[in-house]
Amino acid sequence: MADQTGARPARTAAFFDLDKTIIATSSATAFSKGLLAGGLLTRRSVVAAAYAQIGYLLGGAGPAATERLRAALSRTAAGWDVDLVSSIVRDTLRESIEPVVYAEALELIALHHAYGRDVVVVSASGAEVVEPIAQMLGADHVVATRMVVEDGRYTGEIAFYAYGENKAVAVRELAAERGYDLARCYAYSDSITDAPMLAEVGHGFAVNPDRALRRLAQAEGWGVLTFRRPTALRPAAPSRRSLATGAGLAVVAVAVVLAARWWRRRRSGS
Repeated sequence: MADQTGARPARTAAFFDLDKTIIATSSATAFSKGLLAGGLLTRRSVVAAAYAQIGYLLGGAGPAATERLRAALSRTAAGWDVDLVSSIVRDTLRESIEPVVYAEALELIALHHAYGRDVVVVSASGAEVVEPIAQMLGADHVVATRMVVEDGRYTGEIAFYAYGENKAVAVRELAAERGYDLARCYAYSDSITDAPMLAEVGHGFAVNPDRALRRLAQAEGWGVLTFRRPTALRPAAPSRRSLATGAGLAVVAVAVVLAARWWRRRRSGS
């Protein structure tokens, strides 16, 4: 609808980080079970990924932890068949992601849509992982990391890393393309690494923030939200794939437990 001058009002959007903002874990490692069952992950790489994930979840998603996680996953993904990865993500999306979506995030997404705003998921995880999740959530657009592909396989190199300042650049580019008035837009994230994205919009919110982001939010006057309720979007019955990979899941669980113990010993100095 045009205003009295005949100009259409500017469009608006809500930009959501994914990991630990919309979902209560790392999207890149949530599919470990399916990748293991599909033969893309070895038990050794699962253990390595579990240690990286423990540091990410318990140590905060700061630059060093996020970079270690990115580097580990990039090395691991080199040589993977892109179509196979996409197939595994689609097949295991419900069991991997649906139980860990924050109810508060779903409510916010619905609220922004009710006000006519686009919802954009902005994530450092790979597009092949982020896009199906965003579709499941009903998001309108996606900004994600894109890997270099040759002959249908990942090379291990990154074409675009949706991280830090790059998220802000992508937000500005999408705003120019879609006609968003960033001063009237919203953004949500848990990590200090997303401060540039939060600063791009008129309404920034820190969600379950790390210490650095909490301090910055207080200084900048950004809102601070606490999400506590991971919830399943709908009940999911165990699939034949999940039943067949119980042993693989046990490896993941043991690796996480061992990593958690190592992390606690390191913190305690024992």
